[in-house]
Amino acid sequence: MIHVILIPLFAAVFLAINMGGSCVAAAFSSSYGANLIRKDLIPGLFGGFVLLGALFSGGKVNRTIGGGIVAEAHFTIAITTIMLLSIALSILLANLLRVPQSTSQSTVFALMGMGTYLADINTRKLILEIVPAWFYLPVLSFLFTFILGRFIYKPISDKKIVNFATIRKHPLIKYSVILSSCYVAYAIGANNVANASGPIFSLLNNIIDAANMQILIIIMAVLIIASWFGIGASIFSSRVLETTGKKIINFGPLGALSISVVTGSLLIFASVYGGIPAALAQLNVGAILGLGVYKEGFRNTFNKKTVKKIFVVWVIAPVMAFIIAYLLMSIYGMM
Repeated sequence: MIHVILIPLFAAVFLAINMGGSCVAAAFSSSYGANLIRKDLIPGLFGGFVLLGALFSGGKVNRTIGGGIVAEAHFTIAITTIMLLSIALSILLANLLRVPQSTSQSTVFALMGMGTYLADINTRKLILEIVPAWFYLPVLSFLFTFILGRFIYKPISDKKIVNFATIRKHPLIKYSVILSSCYVAYAIGANNVANASGPIFSLLNNIIDAANMQILIIIMAVLIIASWFGIGASIFSSRVLETTGKKIINFGPLGALSISVVTGSLLIFASVYGGIPAALAQLNVGAILGLGVYKEGFRNTFNKKTVKKIFVVWVIAPVMAFIIAYLLMSIYGMM
């Protein structure tokens, strides 16, 4: 039995590596884009804070992914492996294209493909809770950074109430931005680790079948998965960090700080209060775009080739996860 269980575990590790490669941009693109941290230091910091977030704040999202969309009883060894591979392949595509993709969207779409085949899917939770959050949270992220720039930073700067040129060079600002990136990494642990650990949790829970061991099983699943996020970051960070950190807009330390605080706060809110697998990449890029519109205008920001590429991949990758999951389930059903 143990060697059979290793198959979905390997699939979960493969997914965690790809998620680490995708999510690292959301956490550290701001501090990297502001030239405040060396690229080689990012994977270690990222992996450590992801693990902390998963352990201390990831319980609700684990339960949503592991049983809130498709019933926990369906998570057998074969079906869990199919679902995890479907998500991993769609995210791998985004990483190879150097585009940060929402791992949660790919996960939910894979679950939808699985649930559609099984004719057992919690459409109420999807329609009333998860899908609306994918729209309003990125919009809020965009608005928050735009408002911070347009109605707070600009008036203060124009009236020379505060000398921002001096403040942004202060060492305290530099370390605040790096700390805010770690804060986003913690939020990623609270939300995105569950995309891999949630199915593993349900699988182990079905096999062990011991209700009084659920917390131990969650911790076990998280520890197995979260540690691989840093490995994924070290493999893919040089590709995805350049896209969001350098190729949308140029921003300084204060802009980087606002992007990280807004992204991390909205993600933790979705995780802790709603147990919602939120669209992390959209939150982060939404915050960057809000700052971009403030600095360069709507047309100049949204007409950039990189922005258009991001939007295209955001549509393709989740749909790809749905199709792969449904097709693999169909093949498995015929065996």
